Amino acid sequence: MDLEEAKEFRERCTQCAAVSWGLTDEGKYYCTSCHNVTERSKEVINTGAIPNTKIQAINRGLKRKRKLEKGWDWYVCEGFQQILYQQAEALKTLGVGPELKVLEDNPSHSDWDSEPDLLSDFSCPSFVESGTDSQPDGHTPKPFPISKVSQSETASICSGSLDGVEYSLRKEKGIVKMTMPRTLAFCYLSLLWQRETITLSDLLRFVEEGHIPYINAFQHFPEEMKLYGRDKGIFAIESWPTYEDIYKKVIEIAKFLDLPRFPDITEDSYLHPNILCMKYLMEVNLPDEMNDLTCQVVKMTGIGEVDFLTFDPIAKMAKTVKYDVQAVAVIVVVLKLLFLLDDSLEWTLSNIAEKYNEKNKEDKPWFDFRKWYQVMKKSIDEKKQKWEEARAKYLWKSEKPLYHSSIDRAVVYKRREMVVSLQKQFSALVDSTPTVDKKSPSSFQFNWTEGDSARTCFHGHGLQGILKKKGQSLTTKNSLYWLSTQKFCRSYCKHVTTYEESNFSLSYQFIINLFSFLLRIKTSSLHEEVSLIEKILFKRKYGKTKKKSRSRKGRKY
Repeated sequence: MDLEEAKEFRERCTQCAAVSWGLTDEGKYYCTSCHNVTERSKEVINTGAIPNTKIQAINRGLKRKRKLEKGWDWYVCEGFQQILYQQAEALKTLGVGPELKVLEDNPSHSDWDSEPDLLSDFSCPSFVESGTDSQPDGHTPKPFPISKVSQSETASICSGSLDGVEYSLRKEKGIVKMTMPRTLAFCYLSLLWQRETITLSDLLRFVEEGHIPYINAFQHFPEEMKLYGRDKGIFAIESWPTYEDIYKKVIEIAKFLDLPRFPDITEDSYLHPNILCMKYLMEVNLPDEMNDLTCQVVKMTGIGEVDFLTFDPIAKMAKTVKYDVQAVAVIVVVLKLLFLLDDSLEWTLSNIAEKYNEKNKEDKPWFDFRKWYQVMKKSIDEKKQKWEEARAKYLWKSEKPLYHSSIDRAVVYKRREMVVSLQKQFSALVDSTPTVDKKSPSSFQFNWTEGDSARTCFHGHGLQGILKKKGQSLTTKNSLYWLSTQKFCRSYCKHVTTYEESNFSLSYQFIINLFSFLLRIKTSSLHEEVSLIEKILFKRKYGKTKKKSRSRKGRKY
């Protein structure tokens, strides 16, 4: 387009009444304000027969677009298929089994020279394998409803996809509209069906570290899939996915698709709380001996039972367990049982352990809560600072430029080339090359090794200073316990009372903040899970409290 050559056209736009024109590649005038294209073309003045005549205008002619410039006709659902396919391939590189499939067909579109065989719906990624072996009881999941527009419709000036405008205007009334966050919900449903070793918090962390396509995933579309205009609002996302949001979408999609009961989560499954508790005890550098206590809490509360752990979307109260949050909450409860976490007893027990370790340096060391706190606070502060810096420096702009309409394409690409060129020149001047540190994927965020003088490893430390023998068994020296939430909301409310840090001890705040950062969840979410486990573990105490409150009400006149 050429704005200088269009200055002589002074008519007002019929759409917005503006007088601001540009030229398309075909030589037609278009309004730069509303992108309305007129039927008027720039005239050609043939000066070949008129000598010494000043040329006033040059005919641009009809520029025949190459196939690559025009691109394929594609639908929004196919864009999401591309992204789901990319995410499935990324999960396989992380070690997920090869039986993981997300699409019925490989969306490579290598045969799009002819009329494409478009898919009109999505299916849950867990149930798209060939055959019916993965669908127990012959249950057939409901298709994901994404309507298609007419095949004869062509991409408009407002979107590269055929139905981008219609899709962006469609409201969710009785349907579940596919979005970028829901692609992660699909991935997690598939992982849960396969009972893989990736929890929801791990999945979101891998997204954050760039191991799973999510932010700017559209830039890996085939070059022939032109994306602009309304497509930006559908596929371009500038916010990180949150645990609670994806968790709600997992249940929402599973219920909407009417999925059957998922495979049982048994004691040998990675998602069982006994196994996850051991994993997170290692993660936060706590003694291995604590695993026996976490297993006892799991057994006493019944949260390790198959029916409690297994996801059943068609049940009356459809809900899936927050496996990672639940395991961490169990550890918090055990820490409260051992140390009370009232800013007093934990330091008294630390003094006892410190004196014992000084006198018995050759024996197995006792666990020192104060020393562990100092090591973990330093490590978590460093980790959190790096995480905050990485988020602050994150470049949200994609390598593939986005533009509002096909008319803007040339300008946007030109600007992008100029920006890249200037960045290279600036880097050469300051003698630095911008590098992005991409971490290798790992299930653990911390690495603790024995013999590290800089960071003490507490895995092999004992709990002798905290436990005492009572007959044939061991019991905690601490006989007290305080409840995280003493009064829950009424039955019609689905949450416990709000978590306010100022109401709790500094030790408890540190523990909650530590595990919340580890899972990238809100502190209130973890506090709520701790409260729910305590409600089951101390149901007698809650029952007495309830009776007292009823008797007080009865005395009122």
